[in-house]
Amino acid sequence: MDVNTLRAKLDAAHYIYDESLVTTLLVALRLGRPLLIEGAAGVGKTEIAKVMAAALDRELVRLQCYEGLDESKALYEWNYQKQLLSIQAHMGAKSPEELTKSLFSDEYLLERPLLRSIRSEEPVVLLIDEIDKADEEFEAFLLELLSEMQVTIPEVGTIRARSVPFVVLTSNRTRPLSEALRRRCAYLYIQYPDLEKEVAIIKARRPNVNEHLAVQVAKAVQALRDNQAILKKPSIAETLDWVAALEALGVSDLTPEAAERTKGFVLKSSEDLEVMAAGAAEHRHCGTCGHGEQQ
Repeated sequence: MDVNTLRAKLDAAHYIYDESLVTTLLVALRLGRPLLIEGAAGVGKTEIAKVMAAALDRELVRLQCYEGLDESKALYEWNYQKQLLSIQAHMGAKSPEELTKSLFSDEYLLERPLLRSIRSEEPVVLLIDEIDKADEEFEAFLLELLSEMQVTIPEVGTIRARSVPFVVLTSNRTRPLSEALRRRCAYLYIQYPDLEKEVAIIKARRPNVNEHLAVQVAKAVQALRDNQAILKKPSIAETLDWVAALEALGVSDLTPEAAERTKGFVLKSSEDLEVMAAGAAEHRHCGTCGHGEQQ
């Protein structure tokens, strides 16, 4: 894939990008390097993996990370029930050595996302989402896959990739990641979009949106993100949800009343809703006092 083809694929997916992102994606793809994407929650990190799966016409295999994630959930697990049934069925018909060997074969192996992605006959996009939520032990376990594109199963041995997946790891930076993991990856840092880019995203994802409304919503979201009292900054997805809610009500102008009616689509905690309500009340008070007329 060349750079123009990749741009065209991203355009077709309505993904707003800059040249740095396109270059990093292309080079990581050509080199077969995993790509680590960091940034605040909701800036569009996971969306890149989805867009690349569509652009490459590949299946997206997703591993959602969480505290306590281990090999049995991420790599493989043995089908213990089937093994027990096999033991009962073949007891006496096979020697203990033959029976034990047969129990640890592909027939009884349950693939989890990591194993599935490297044993796939066709290349996939492997998304390891929110790696910072997993334990450091699991992060260390990933190093063999990221550097050698292989995994080791004690009962089976080393399994090398049949096809090389395009691996995307995302992190919200809730904890530092190891240098060993970082060295194995290409790197992207994504920030919240500026006003112009956020308007472009709204127009790309909601092509029939009133442009005046798109600008109003983008400005309002930018103000909410800049407000230090807001605990959970609105994501790009929540910007789009807010626009969709306003359109569903036939609203073409983001008045204080319209914002009040739809605020639950952009802010998702009672504390943040209270901050927004207090800001709106202060704005109304300033307008009544004439402060809004001062320059």
